[in-house]
Amino acid sequence: MRLLLIEDSARLRSTLQKGLSRAGYAVDTAQDGREGLWLATENEYDVIVLDLMLPEIDGLTVLARLRARGKTTHVLILSAKDRVEDRVRGLSSGADDYLVKPFSFDELCARLQALVRRSYQAKNPLIQVGSLEINTANRRVTNAGRQVNVTPREYSLLEILVLRAGEVVSRRDLWERVYDFGSEAASNVVDVLIHSLRKKLDPGDPQSVIKTRRGLGYLIDTP
Repeated sequence: MRLLLIEDSARLRSTLQKGLSRAGYAVDTAQDGREGLWLATENEYDVIVLDLMLPEIDGLTVLARLRARGKTTHVLILSAKDRVEDRVRGLSSGADDYLVKPFSFDELCARLQALVRRSYQAKNPLIQVGSLEINTANRRVTNAGRQVNVTPREYSLLEILVLRAGEVVSRRDLWERVYDFGSEAASNVVDVLIHSLRKKLDPGDPQSVIKTRRGLGYLIDTP
């Protein structure tokens, strides 16, 4: 899924970008509120991770301006402000979640996954489409009861197709959800990932799970 991280600490920003990228997220970053507001306005993200004490424009102002412009993207505030009134103010200003620094990286990932599921009205971390099942909590994939070992990027791409089951998802949309804004990944990388996933999901019939709609994209059919 595609995330925007707005954080002024270069060290934390770099650490989180690397960790979340390894987990399979596409992560764009901004070092101040002005840049973050521009990126959040010009692009579509699944979740925005927002610090509050930012240069140029503070986090709560960024949040207020996004909501005033009709942006409904889920926002997770990540802040050292740990007082109850700070958390209440953040959530009352339109944030969807609030995590206090210092924090557990695993907890951050769990909260991000919960927000992504909420976007697709998927409360249960176990999502099943036909014989295919993914667990968004531990990122495990099974097909017809058989565990399938996938890479973080393959999982991210598969998760999008499962969450949007029955809908054709374009190559461009898949690319934008799997790779960040500054990525130099080749234009055919989505096709390569799809090819690998198909072989892993059903070696005997590679196109049994993920279908191709020529000129449009890919989909996983609902039963």
